[in-house]
Amino acid sequence: MGKGDKKSRRGKLWKGSYGVSRSRKAIKARLKRTQSVKKAAVPAEVAETTPKVRKVARKKAE
Repeated sequence: MGKGDKKSRRGKLWKGSYGVSRSRKAIKARLKRTQSVKKAAVPAEVAETTPKVRKVARKKAE
C-alpha cells in the first residue's frame, strides 16, 4: 500500500489519476463545504473594522 498501488488514495495522488478512492465529486463537494463555512465564520462587518497589520522590515545585523 503505497505510491505504486493504483487502488489506494496515495497511489492515485502519486499517479495523478482519479477513481473510487479519490473521486473528483467528493473532493469538489468537500471544498465547497469548507469555503461556505469559512465565509460564514467571519462576518463582513467584523472584517472591515479590524485594523490591518503592517509588516515592518527588520534591520540586517552587521
